[in-house]
Order: sequence, then C-alpha cells, then structure tokens
Amino acid sequence: MYAVIQTGGKQYRVAPGDTIRIERVSGDVGEKVTFGSVLAVHTDEKKVMLGSDASKVTVTGKIISQGRAKKLTVLKFKKGNQYKISRGHRQNYTAVQVSDIKL
Repeated sequence: MYAVIQTGGKQYRVAPGDTIRIERVSGDVGEKVTFGSVLAVHTDEKKVMLGSDASKVTVTGKIISQGRAKKLTVLKFKKGNQYKISRGHRQNYTAVQVSDIKL
C-alpha cells in the first residue's frame, strides 16, 4: 500500500516504513506528524482511491531529524563588464519516517 501526499508545495509517494525529506516542519525529534492533504491511495487489493475518498485517509509519521541540505553555489556572471556575483544557499529540511496509512 502506498499514498501520494502533498506537503511544502511538493508531492511525495510514501509507503509505511519509508523515510522522506520534506520542507521544514515545526516540531522536535521524535514527535508525530500528520499529513493533511492525501491525493491518492493505492491499496493492497490493486484499487486506487482518488478525490474525496483519498482525503479521508490519514498518513502519519515520526520526525527523525531536522537539518540543512548541502550548500549550493549560485553564480551570476556577465562577460566584459566585471559583473560577477556568487551566493550560497542551504535549504532546511525535516526527515520523516512514515509509520502508517489509515483508511
């Protein structure tokens, strides 16, 4: 069984036991997280639930870690007029282990 959830403006395909990195969610390590918007659910009987049926399903997980991703370097450059800007960016993330999908 797996579900498609939406959090942080992105969609993830999750199954019980999976660990995913999502956008930063407030909470401490060890706390439970419930994902509100479930878009689709594929059951063990090869049945797909969509729309209002899928919105009744709850997906829960446990926060494993809060962290920051590796640094990305952004470089803007224009030749001929001494224009060069270098910036770095580290995105915050929360690692969540999906515990169960309740129909």
